[in-house]
Amino acid sequence: MRHQRDDNEAPEYDGPSKSQLKREMHALQGLGKRMLDLSNDQLETLAISDTLRAAIGESRRIRQNEAKRRHLQYIGKIIRQETDPEALEKAIDAFDAGSEEHTRRHHLAERWRDRMISEGDSVVGEFFGYCPSADMQHLRNLARNARKDVEKQKNTGQARKLFRYLRECIDDVEAMG
Repeated sequence: MRHQRDDNEAPEYDGPSKSQLKREMHALQGLGKRMLDLSNDQLETLAISDTLRAAIGESRRIRQNEAKRRHLQYIGKIIRQETDPEALEKAIDAFDAGSEEHTRRHHLAERWRDRMISEGDSVVGEFFGYCPSADMQHLRNLARNARKDVEKQKNTGQARKLFRYLRECIDDVEAMG
């Protein structure tokens, strides 16, 4: 006996298809694979659970291909259960020099640096509002030294030091928020 459906009856939605679930799991495993490629310092900056951190450490020790594949499935499962995959992906993208997120943070740091050099200490206070964890005194010294370089038309690397510190602060504040 065949089940017949009235044309007025809307089909029931049972959730995502099996294929969709598989695609999502493969994406999470890909995210896990990208995490394996990060350095230990980069991995430390990510807001992830101890379980996921331990699973990544374990996966780095596995040499056999099939075991590595199964472990990546496990990592994907942990990511799905314990983290926000979009936020994690955004944080990992920040380490990828070709990514939009990396470029956005790079340009943001450049704009802050250029403003601090041209506009002075008022911008340092403004940046402190954006990034309260920054060391204001250190930032003022870096900005002052970079301004002196510009005034004397010398390049002793002070603008680069200021940029690096700003980028570090921006990465810290973006990782939290």
